Formats: sequence, structure tokens, C-alpha cells
Amino acid sequence: MRKIIVASALFVPLLLFSQSLGDEPKPQNLAPYFPTPTVVVRAMLELGELKPGELLYDLGSGDGRIVIMASQTFGARAVGFEIDPRLVAQSRQRLIKRKLTQLASIDHQDLMTADFSKPDVVTVYLLPASNDKIQPFLDGEMKPGSRVVSHDFTFRGWTPDKEITVHDPNDEEIPTHKVYLYRR
Repeated sequence: MRKIIVASALFVPLLLFSQSLGDEPKPQNLAPYFPTPTVVVRAMLELGELKPGELLYDLGSGDGRIVIMASQTFGARAVGFEIDPRLVAQSRQRLIKRKLTQLASIDHQDLMTADFSKPDVVTVYLLPASNDKIQPFLDGEMKPGSRVVSHDFTFRGWTPDKEITVHDPNDEEIPTHKVYLYRR
């Protein structure tokens, strides 16, 4: 009996250690869910000069409104990256309801693991510290001529090609928004 207890005492820490080696890092929540007003979504996609057939990534896609408008109104292929499973399910249902699943999808994926060599346009509504975290991936992977459109927050060290102010008459709390366009 004593030998079994000793073996167990050694086995449990070893098992926990070996399991931790294979664990994937937990996705980081890079911003709270705060929906982008529809008027700002349209302005972001227009400023980004999104064209039919281009590929758009929406980082932290929330309820999918940017992905939906990109595919439904602009005819683009669109992928949203979202880590909140509730928002992923809600967004996917919205895509199905609008019959957009051939053009658009929502990935339940940490946006820090996305392949940024593919999109023509990336939309971002993250906090400044989060922009700092994703900036090296965008710098290192985005193809020449691709665009980044950021809502309200800039990227450190990047100079926007264009900057616009969008007024939302339906929002009494935050009626004015800034949108920035960067070309890579």
C-alpha cells in the first residue's frame, strides 16, 4: 500500500505538468463588447475602399455587424474573429438568417492567431493597448496595398492616410467618432 501512495504522489504533479505543456494559451480579451454604430460601420467600410470580392477581417467582431455589412452591402468576403462564444453563436445566426454564409463567417478564434497575410482590409475597434499587441502581426504579415481601418483609436507610430469624423445623431452619449485609414 505504501508504494502505491508514493507512486501516486509523484504521478499527480507529473500529470499536471505534462498537461500544462500541451495547453493552448488562453485567448486574450482585447476589448469589451461595445457595438459600433451602423453609421460608423458604413463609414469604416467606405473609408477602407472595400470592393466586391475583397477579403475583410473584423478583429473582435462582436455581434457581426461589420462582417454582415461588408458582405451584404459591399459584396466582400468577410471573416470575423470573436472569442466570446455567445457572440459567435449570435453572429452566426445573423449570417444564416440573411443568407450570407457563402460570403461571410465568424470564427471562434483568438485574433492573435489569425493569418494576416490574406485580408485586403482589416477593421479594428480595440483599445490602444490592444492595438499595440496586434500591430506587430499587422506590420509583419499584411500584404502591400492592404488597408487597416480603426475606429476611435490610432496605432502607435503609424500615420493615417486618411482620418474622418463621423457623427451619429442617434447616439446621445457618444455622438462623434473618429475613423482612421492606414495603408500597408
